[in-house]
Amino acid sequence: MQESINPWKTLNSTEIYDNPWIKLTEHRVINPSGGNGIYGVVSFKNYAIGIVPIDGEGNIWLVGQYRYATNGYSWELPEGGGPLGVDPLESAKRELLEETGLKAETWSLVQELHLSNSVSDEKAFVYLAQGLTQHEAEPEETEQLSIKKIHFNDAFNMVMTGEITDSITVAAILKIKHLLF
Repeated sequence: MQESINPWKTLNSTEIYDNPWIKLTEHRVINPSGGNGIYGVVSFKNYAIGIVPIDGEGNIWLVGQYRYATNGYSWELPEGGGPLGVDPLESAKRELLEETGLKAETWSLVQELHLSNSVSDEKAFVYLAQGLTQHEAEPEETEQLSIKKIHFNDAFNMVMTGEITDSITVAAILKIKHLLF
């Protein structure tokens, strides 16, 4: 099997749902084994953005909020969406300020992710933010956030014990642990 050849054949596609953030399309397909089927794809209209803000003492900031889709509270990195036509770094800077009130002097892209590539095209960018200064947070009206500053190793332990389950946060914490700690 050649990696660059698509074994799926699309017969037709129907848009099922569309809003400002996502679009759901149902595709009638012939699958790789030759059978007829359907495939639903959620297309995202924004990039997912995650930021790992780390200060000189090895502390990071986590954001806590109730997540409607999972019906539960979640501790995670500062995250948000960035329009597809905008540089993801600019969106990361905006999100960090909105959610934590932090600005960073230096930024590094540490990871690109596809968050659920079996059913969606959502792409994420994760940045390391360092050289932090505190300013006033500017949360969106839909956000009711708790913010805590903890040592990176404590956040790593939260990932390892399953207390943190957000995919961007898990991937970013594991990557930063490998790179910096």
